[in-house]
Amino acid sequence: MPELLFGLDSARSFTDQEKIGHNRWHPDIPPVATVRPGQSFRVHCREWFDGAIHNDDSAEDVRDAPLTRVHALSGPFAVEGAEPGDLLIVDILDLGPIPQEDSGPLAGQGWGYTGIFPTGNGGGFLTEQFPDAYKAIWDFTGQRATSRHIPGVSFTGIAHPGLMGTAPSAALLATWNQREAALRATAPDRVPPLSLPPEPQDAILGTLTGAAFDRAAAEAARTAPPRENGGNQDIKNLTTGSRVFYPVYVPGANLSVGDLHFSQGDGEITFCGAIEMGGFIDLHVDLIKNGMQTYAVTENAIFLPGNTPPQFSQWLAFSGVSVTLDGQQRYLDSQLAYQRACLHAIDYLTRFGYQPEQAYLLLGAAPIEGRFSGVVDIPNSCATVYLPTEIFDIDIRPSTTGPTTIDPGPGAPKASMA
Repeated sequence: MPELLFGLDSARSFTDQEKIGHNRWHPDIPPVATVRPGQSFRVHCREWFDGAIHNDDSAEDVRDAPLTRVHALSGPFAVEGAEPGDLLIVDILDLGPIPQEDSGPLAGQGWGYTGIFPTGNGGGFLTEQFPDAYKAIWDFTGQRATSRHIPGVSFTGIAHPGLMGTAPSAALLATWNQREAALRATAPDRVPPLSLPPEPQDAILGTLTGAAFDRAAAEAARTAPPRENGGNQDIKNLTTGSRVFYPVYVPGANLSVGDLHFSQGDGEITFCGAIEMGGFIDLHVDLIKNGMQTYAVTENAIFLPGNTPPQFSQWLAFSGVSVTLDGQQRYLDSQLAYQRACLHAIDYLTRFGYQPEQAYLLLGAAPIEGRFSGVVDIPNSCATVYLPTEIFDIDIRPSTTGPTTIDPGPGAPKASMA
C-alpha cells in the first residue's frame, strides 16, 4: 500500500483532524504535504458534506444540506519542482469506499446516497420538473450497489473522484470571480443562482489563520463548478487506471482531491446525482516540464479514461432534441436535448412501475452513458441517453406483451417543504 499522506479519523469531523483540508480554491492555501515526481501515495477523502447526509428514510437532510460547507477536499499536495506552465501527470492507481469499516454513520462505510436537491438549495439538471428534495440510500456489496428506495436494480459502479484539480494562480482566481459575477448580474434574483460568489461562511482553508484567512476567504472560489484547473468535473470514467494531465498555475501545483463517487451516470443530473461516499484514493504523480505550451493544454485537463468500466453489453437508448416541453424551438441547444432525452427515459421507466423520482435518482446513480449525437443539423441538436438493461431484475425492452411492472415499494423519501 502506498504511504498514507492524508489520513482521516471516521470518528472526528473534517476540521478536527491531524491535517486539515479545504473547501475553497485559493493559491495561498498551504500544502499539507510535499511529494516527489515519481512518488505514489494514499489519500483519505470525506464525502462532500462531511457526514451531513444520513442513512435513513428521510430527505430532510438533503433539503437542508449545507452547501456553504462543500466540498471537503483532501490536500493540497505540493509536487517538488512543479512550476507554472508545467503539466502535472496524475495516475489513479486505486480507489474505493472507506476501508476501515463495513458499516457506520458515514457515507462510504458500506453505503452511499443520491439526492435530488430542491430548487431553492442548488436544484438539478431537471429542477423545473423535480423541484423538491428526495433521497436514495445505496448499500454496497463488493462492487455492486442496491437500494431499498429503488427496488429491482443492481449494478457495478465505476468508482471515481468527482473532484480533483490544481490550485489557481491569483490572476486565474480573479478571472473566475470577475466572469462569474458578470454572469450573476444578468439575473441576480434567479433561483437557483447562475453562479456562486465567494462565501466566507464555513470556509475551510487549511492552516490559514487571522488576517490571511479573512483575506483569502473573501475571494476564494467555491468548488461547485469545473474550471480550467479541473475541479468538480464529475467524469465517471476518471477512475482506476486513468492518467490525467493537469495545467500547473502555481509553484508546487498544489493538487487536491475529494468528492468520491461509488457510481454515477453521465451528467450527474440530480446535482447530488452520483452515489456519494467517503473513501481512499491512491495516486502517482509526475511532471512534464513546460507541458502546457508543448501540448497546447493551457486550460482544462486532458485524460486517458480508466481501464475498469463495468462490462455492460445491452443498452436501451433514448433520444431528445432541442425543443422545450411547451414546444419552443431552440437553436442547437445540446443541453436541452439531453434534458429531453433524460425526461423520455424517466417517462418510459414509469411504465414499469417506477415513480418518476425513483427513475430520476436511478439515472443519476447508475452508469448510464450520455452522448451528444448530432450538433450540426439546424435547428435541432440530438442527444442520447444509454441505459444498461442488465441492471434491472426485469426485461425493460419494449415487447408485444407489454411492460412487466415492479412493486416500487414506499418510494424514495421526500422532504417536507422547508
